[in-house]
Amino acid sequence: MQETPQQYIQRILGFIDGKDPLQVQRDTPKKLQKLLKPLSKKQLTQRPEPGKWSIAEILAHLADAELVGGWRMRLILGSNGVSVQPFDQDVWAETFAYAKRDPAASLESFRVLRENNLTMLKALPTNLWENYGMHQERGKETITHIVRMFAGHDLNHLGQVEKIAKDSRSKRAA
Repeated sequence: MQETPQQYIQRILGFIDGKDPLQVQRDTPKKLQKLLKPLSKKQLTQRPEPGKWSIAEILAHLADAELVGGWRMRLILGSNGVSVQPFDQDVWAETFAYAKRDPAASLESFRVLRENNLTMLKALPTNLWENYGMHQERGKETITHIVRMFAGHDLNHLGQVEKIAKDSRSKRAA
């Protein structure tokens, strides 16, 4: 059963309880780099089970999600209250062939986009953190909320990558 938008928000925000969302976002590219370093191409591209993304697919998703997040924040900052369009991550994964994307290139795209978004946020005046967009599925989302959601999204996918990497090392050792 697919979760509702509210269940998704609660689950994602649950990952960042007690954590600084900007620090989580700063740390994510380095953590991913460290996790990926010892893995082979086969380990990066192998799906943990049917219907679940490989590490390479997760990295492609993170890069595209960072592009979307950066656009959404800039759109909201330039036009407070604007409507925000959702996207179907599974359609994007299929359409943009996440399974065939180079994991190193996806990680580098993610890193550069993230660095750019964090630079923009660092320079943002305090009053603009409450600018918001009206997400067509999730409702009102302020810049503060989006930053928290992206940190939770990072931790969700970092956990998946850690588990896939650990399981793939266990299989190799067996």
